[in-house]
Amino acid sequence: MDSNFFDNQFTGFMVYNPRTKDTVFNHNGERYFTPASNTKIFTLFTGLQYLPENVPAFKYAVHQDTLIVEGTGDPSFLHPYFRDSTALNFMKNYKFVKLVTDNYANDKFGPGWAWEDYDMYYSPERSAFPLYGNVLSISNDEGDLKTYPEFLGSETTYTTLNKRRDFNENKFYYKMTRKDTIEVPFVLDTSMVKKLWNDLLPNKVEFIPYTKVKTDQTLYSIPSDSLYKRMMYVSDNFLAEQILILASSTVADTLDADPIRNAVLQNQLKFLKQPPKWRDGSGLSNYNLFTPLSIVQVLEKLYTDIPRERLFNFFPIGGKSGTLKSWFGGDKAPYIYAKTGTLSSAYCLSGYLITNSGEVLIFSFLNNNYVTSSNVVKPEMQKILEYLRDNY
Repeated sequence: MDSNFFDNQFTGFMVYNPRTKDTVFNHNGERYFTPASNTKIFTLFTGLQYLPENVPAFKYAVHQDTLIVEGTGDPSFLHPYFRDSTALNFMKNYKFVKLVTDNYANDKFGPGWAWEDYDMYYSPERSAFPLYGNVLSISNDEGDLKTYPEFLGSETTYTTLNKRRDFNENKFYYKMTRKDTIEVPFVLDTSMVKKLWNDLLPNKVEFIPYTKVKTDQTLYSIPSDSLYKRMMYVSDNFLAEQILILASSTVADTLDADPIRNAVLQNQLKFLKQPPKWRDGSGLSNYNLFTPLSIVQVLEKLYTDIPRERLFNFFPIGGKSGTLKSWFGGDKAPYIYAKTGTLSSAYCLSGYLITNSGEVLIFSFLNNNYVTSSNVVKPEMQKILEYLRDNY
């Protein structure tokens, strides 16, 4: 880190060789940083600890001709990317469906989230039984607005303004000059949830605050690995938050991400020399504080416990895929498998680096408090990572 480029910002960089157990480089490795979406590395670790091979879609019991359902937080249900209908097809087999509504303990938004992001794709509400990823997808089809789900098309209009939704109301807007598909979080109030379910299963779903019937059976949906990969590849905040909620469903009747994070830190990650201040699953929270050392330690644990092919498949690949498609590409072959993290004045990159000599290095490169663009920071980081690749 001889370059004076990093002098006017706060930078931490740790490099570790898991084969030799040597610290290759350490600059501010024990200092705490805002990690942004590098937080998702801890969420990935949590999901791998708690979730089975397939995602729990919901817990249920059958009473005569009625299906009684408790949500588990499964985000794949009719999600714009996964479009999984396992739960819906199962529900169609019953005359009546009763959805329990009192098994969710968290707020809709995480602590320290920016309130003005309410209409942005990366900030959907968290919930016990998500539908459509808790977003409305809107596209322009030769002048006609197309929506997913379709029935919300009546609540969607063109606009000349930049806003995508009214602040606290499910009125959606698509800017006239756009051509792409956008995703707009909807407000999960009682009215909206009932409309969504009635559109799916007309006159069939009843909402109940609690049930005396024990919901001791579980329906499973998509492979859990597909959820992790999508979260890591595109840095999906919603999936990250729901993975922690899903994890809580495997150990308790009440869905609550807070005890799960605490349990992971006190048990599976009790070896961390510097426990983080970990407040959400996605990294949207400005309250999160992590050290490069703690991130490297978790990455080493993953590298030790999970076969390399499976593990590296979760991470964006430099110059090839996900959030790294345009950065950190190798001359002949990919050499970076890592998670990005971006907030205002924060750009972080942590993961695995393959050197030309064939060594695998674990690194965490955290940058905070710069006043330029992350596109200026990235080339300077790349110089250092390429030096490691070529000379170690």
